[in-house]
Amino acid sequence: MLHRLNFIPGRLLRAVPVVFGVTIVVFLMVHLLPGDPAIAILGDKGTPQRIAALREQLGLNQPLWVQYFSFIGRLLQGDLGDSLVNQRPVSEVLFQAIPVTLTLLLFALVIAMVISIPLAGIAATRPNGARDLLVRIFTLLGQGMPQFWVGIMLILLVAVNLRLFPVGGYGLTDSEHLYYLFLPALTLAISMSPTIIRSLRTSTIAALGSDYVATARSKGSGGSGLFVHHVLRNAAIPTISVIGVNLGYLVGGSIVIERVFAVPGLGSLMLTAIFSRDFTTIQAVALFIALFVIVVGILTDVIYTLLDPRVNFSSKERA
Repeated sequence: MLHRLNFIPGRLLRAVPVVFGVTIVVFLMVHLLPGDPAIAILGDKGTPQRIAALREQLGLNQPLWVQYFSFIGRLLQGDLGDSLVNQRPVSEVLFQAIPVTLTLLLFALVIAMVISIPLAGIAATRPNGARDLLVRIFTLLGQGMPQFWVGIMLILLVAVNLRLFPVGGYGLTDSEHLYYLFLPALTLAISMSPTIIRSLRTSTIAALGSDYVATARSKGSGGSGLFVHHVLRNAAIPTISVIGVNLGYLVGGSIVIERVFAVPGLGSLMLTAIFSRDFTTIQAVALFIALFVIVVGILTDVIYTLLDPRVNFSSKERA
């Protein structure tokens, strides 16, 4: 079994130039944005002398290539620099926000699976029927509605009118974290579910028509036992890749949703840094998101390999 995971070192090596390219793109995008970080930091207190002194202190008066190699040098030493706005180490700010965003993403994934598995099963057992049509309508609506609009509607309907959940925030205890994150997680789950439902529906229909399901039925298997042990188990394998890809998109969606619900995660941190031209924080958050997407891609392949013995990425790597 373990020899089938020999592709992991190769994937990690190939991720190095990708991360290097991300640092270049992010660095150039941040530094080519209009406006001066020194002016944004000083605000009304910014005099020409103080602005010039701060630019020299931050190294902003140096050529871009000098600033970039200085950034890379610090990065290789594990130093992400200091936030230009609050003068705290970026690593400290980043590690406070990462658990919040990861909790939100995991919570959204759980809710998405709770929504997707029953609906995909309902649609697949009666293809092109009334129930299948209703599920398709749900997927079209879920994918067509903007995430921020869904979030605002949930705030108005569930938080303001019904007062079942808070409008925003994160809470203090673990139970409060889940309570406060339910609406933003539901918002992300609604946008993620349509893709999972379509993938799971298609693979479930294929599994229901397979020979091994027919054999199981001939042996007396049926009902929920047949669906869980024979149909869903095999139908879920192709959906693993879909979930892995969607988790990458979900990180981008969480940036806006965290702002809508005032969740103190990476999204809120990124937008605050963009508005204040805190480019050291922007670079750190963007780099973490890139690393997260790469790691999720590798973990997706690992899970796919472990679940499906027919898949062997190691042989593909050698080919």
